[in-house]
Amino acid sequence: MAMKLRKNIAGFTLIELLIAITVAMIIGGAIFIAVQSGFRASSAIDAKVSAQQDVRAAMDLMALEINMTSYNPSNISNNLLWSDLTTTAGQNCSVSVAAPANPLRKGIREATPNSLTIEADINGDGLTGGAGQPNEVIRYVYVTAGADQYLTRCSCCTTSSTGSGGQPFLGDTIASGRPRGVRVLNNTMGLPVFRYFDGFGAQIDTVAQPDRITEIRRIDTTLAVETDAIDPNTGQRRRMIYSTSSLLRNHYDGQGLP
Repeated sequence: MAMKLRKNIAGFTLIELLIAITVAMIIGGAIFIAVQSGFRASSAIDAKVSAQQDVRAAMDLMALEINMTSYNPSNISNNLLWSDLTTTAGQNCSVSVAAPANPLRKGIREATPNSLTIEADINGDGLTGGAGQPNEVIRYVYVTAGADQYLTRCSCCTTSSTGSGGQPFLGDTIASGRPRGVRVLNNTMGLPVFRYFDGFGAQIDTVAQPDRITEIRRIDTTLAVETDAIDPNTGQRRRMIYSTSSLLRNHYDGQGLP
């Protein structure tokens, strides 16, 4: 008697294969979207952290230098120590070694909402900004002209007719081609970079009342910035505002003010 062999013909139908492929594509797509979203979030966080580091480093240095304003460890006469800055033009930081026009201003030679020039006899030699001592005369300028908005720092030297010039300090310029982490937006947001206060906490309008520079006891520095990189999740740049206060203990004028 002949035996018939039964073949196992069970398998996947075409419909089942199509369903399996569709499910695999959905799962793969979901994984791809999740990975891409995580990558974008990571990039956005990196840009924000980098911007925060740039601004905090700038704020720390500014606060350190502003706190040293009018430092005079040798008690040199105001008529002899502080440099006249009447020849300072733009960001060239040209300075004169002549006696200061207003010695009572001590180490604050210029004080406006967008610029600040300060002096300190750091090494105590009785000369502000001598040869090889560029960091004893510092000028910060917030540049708002054109499409760029950025902060410059000038390390001036009173023994030369021209200082180092205003170097990009925070923000830089588009034309420079150098990468920048943040844009400084104080002008766009209507915020002054520098505000000045007397010993009673009252704000001083140093532009309208320049003689009151002698009364300055505190300088508030505010930087409104946005990341230069665009957040891929929102399509926008993230904005942040940083502020710090510097107490000018060395700027006391001995006139009975706090």
